[in-house]
Amino acid sequence: MLPFLALAQKEDKKLKALIEKETKNFRGDIGIYVHHLKKNTEVAILADTVFPTASIVKVPILVGIFQKIANKEIKLNDEFTYDAKRVYGGSGLMQFYKDSAKTDLSTMISLMLTYSDNVTSIWLQELSGGGLAINRLMDQYGLPETRVNSRTEGRRQIWEKYGWGHTTPREMARLVTLIRQGKVIDARHSNKMYRYLKNQFYNERSLSSLPPEFSTVSKTGSVDDARGEVVLVNAPGGDIVFCILTKNNQDQSWTYQNEAEVLTRKLANIIWNYYEPKHKFSPYPRIE
Repeated sequence: MLPFLALAQKEDKKLKALIEKETKNFRGDIGIYVHHLKKNTEVAILADTVFPTASIVKVPILVGIFQKIANKEIKLNDEFTYDAKRVYGGSGLMQFYKDSAKTDLSTMISLMLTYSDNVTSIWLQELSGGGLAINRLMDQYGLPETRVNSRTEGRRQIWEKYGWGHTTPREMARLVTLIRQGKVIDARHSNKMYRYLKNQFYNERSLSSLPPEFSTVSKTGSVDDARGEVVLVNAPGGDIVFCILTKNNQDQSWTYQNEAEVLTRKLANIIWNYYEPKHKFSPYPRIE
């Protein structure tokens, strides 16, 4: 067991009460894990319940590809040729590439994380050795409920239930924290992964509820009936990591006012203002 996972944390009952008050009328299932690393306090609400990852699965895929880099089986500047047969809908830019366009591994990783690109994510999952290899890595880091399901041998039934991947709020928050602490592979590779995770095109959920002057890493995930996000913010009083996952959502709209996304923004702001009252932040109105 890794040292971080063995830490005993104190429950922050006051923050938990604020979060429970905000989530009590949510029309779906919601799991939340919050950890203030310096204070060593936590809030856990269905934090060990399994939820779909949707695109948050791209964080484990990131770990998988960096393990290949650490093993010297692949390099960031290695060149690849896009084949239009790889086209896949949903988010991302590579689906619009011209057939036979050249790209490098670093660009593919950036597209996967910054634009949540599905084509590069599927490609990087393959280059990582597939879902089984990534899942074995998750076991090594003490994350038994964090799994890649899609295109993974023996996981068809669970893929039908959860989609591309599944995790728990506690485990996904821990994975991002381990990267922050330099404990995934080693400090050098963790540092590079952390830098990739900083660049986010999809910044209108939690990030819009946090002051822009403080550094963050994050990843969102969305399917019709499940929305989620994991965030680590380098706050003045110490790093704060939180993961908010939902499923069985009644509101399945794809608008800024989606119930789960509105709630995520509110919770992020509550967490920030609770821990950082000297840097209290009121989100600006959205720019249309």
